[in-house]
Amino acid sequence: LNAQPEVFGLHANADITCARNETADMMLTILSMQSGAGTGGDQGRDQVINRMAAEISEKVPDLFPLEAFSEKYPTCYEQSFNTVLVQEAIRYNRLLAVMHRSLRELDRALKGEVVTSQELDAMGLSMFNNQVPEMWAERAYPSMRPLSAWVDDLVRRCRFIQKWYEDGLPSVFWMAGFFFQQAFLTGTLQNFARKHQGSIDSISFAFELRAESVDRAPRPEDGVNIHGIFMEGARWDMEARAIGESRPKELFTEMPVVWMRPEINRVRPAGVYSCPVYKTLRRAGTLSTTGHSTNFIIAMDLPAGAHDEAFWVRRGVACFCEVVL
Repeated sequence: LNAQPEVFGLHANADITCARNETADMMLTILSMQSGAGTGGDQGRDQVINRMAAEISEKVPDLFPLEAFSEKYPTCYEQSFNTVLVQEAIRYNRLLAVMHRSLRELDRALKGEVVTSQELDAMGLSMFNNQVPEMWAERAYPSMRPLSAWVDDLVRRCRFIQKWYEDGLPSVFWMAGFFFQQAFLTGTLQNFARKHQGSIDSISFAFELRAESVDRAPRPEDGVNIHGIFMEGARWDMEARAIGESRPKELFTEMPVVWMRPEINRVRPAGVYSCPVYKTLRRAGTLSTTGHSTNFIIAMDLPAGAHDEAFWVRRGVACFCEVVL
């Protein structure tokens, strides 16, 4: 007999999440066992890979012009976001360069112009299975999306960086659009510290969830507005202005615009839940060379509502920048 989720303090929706995860694992196992024989009607494996490679090549943008980025947004003491933007463009360029180069090499290998290497063979198999090739994933941000959705997400991320470059600082930042969110948060604290002549070690974030939409949220004097975060295990109750129980069969809910407001010597308020924010649903990461987790971003103090913090801990409530529906 399977115990009900309520026994462990979880919401009934946890049963759905468990079934989804088991199905995904089973499908991955089936994919790993296939022989690689021809499929897709009359198209063989090489034809399918060639078609996918051509579609990806058309979608993936060119590299960002770093010289133009650095000229328009030079390193500035008063504005740390200039450095953040340039560094983001550099990180995306590393990924885009590998993608463009490997796609050209794969095209030549499929035409028989060069010998297929082990890396290209593994890349083709991953594309055939709609998985992100390892040589791309090694240089990319954490993601659990299948290849087709991953490419669309990458294009959207690059548009976010390009729009920032063209139009200047946005009023609301798309949190999922950053390659390295921790640098963005550090830049926010640095701007506040330099503006108010405070020690960055004494500054931390307070969190206020706005009622305005992404298009209408005003740019704050201090701190930043962010959006694109989803909550699992609970939902944000707009009427109560606090965390509330999930609705039946609603696994994820999008959070409203969050104002991350820096404060000096901030005292943590009572009656809040320290909600972890992750990049992906995996809820686990490794310690990178920068000293940051590859998955965990920050913990947001949110009003706990009718329940105490321990209740939401048992519920496993967390927020994510990427959800795979």
